[in-house]
Amino acid sequence: MKQVKRPAPNPEWVLMYRKGIPTPKIAAGAGVAETTVRYHLAIAAKQDPGLRADHQAALPPAAPRVMGSGRRNMEEILAFYEAEGRLPVASRSVRETVLAGWLVRRRAEAAAGTLSPAYAALDTIPNWRDQPTKRDADAARWKQRLAAVAAYLASGNDWPRVNKTEDRDERTLGVWLHTQRMDYRAGKLTAAKEARLNEVIPGWRQGRMGRGANSRRSERHPE
Repeated sequence: MKQVKRPAPNPEWVLMYRKGIPTPKIAAGAGVAETTVRYHLAIAAKQDPGLRADHQAALPPAAPRVMGSGRRNMEEILAFYEAEGRLPVASRSVRETVLAGWLVRRRAEAAAGTLSPAYAALDTIPNWRDQPTKRDADAARWKQRLAAVAAYLASGNDWPRVNKTEDRDERTLGVWLHTQRMDYRAGKLTAAKEARLNEVIPGWRQGRMGRGANSRRSERHPE
């Protein structure tokens, strides 16, 4: 079989290489040996010393290495979202701030198309690629606290207390509920939030005073 002699360097191969296409792929597409393509590219590189740099610049960014700490951060964020119903934001706590910063970097990688497939589980969180605002985080936290109080009451408990309890979770819910009552009395509670409170935990304004004769307390003196 007679070999087809091509002028060197082949301009089409040079252009493909300059655009970041690897030598094996160029050779496969042209149906020639890789050594032939490399020969042409070597000549082209002598004529244009910037060819190799152009090829490197056109290559897609390498996916960042996934370290063990990265996997742990992802797992913590998934657990955080499951528990809080929101994504971590800065300034809440040292650890939450760290997770928020880690997530910012993953968003940037996702936008650039360089996010490692090892972080695919993040896609189970709706809209995680969007930067949440403080308002978004506060709204999500409010919904989570409301659901937590409803679950607390559904378990047979009385209204959560602020004081006279060693239970940290109860105190957290009690503080949140007391804040809603204070906002209501001050006229700061939105109509939408008031409606949700009335629907999900009716009697929330009276608290223990309205849930049983054995544990009546004045709303003005929450526990």
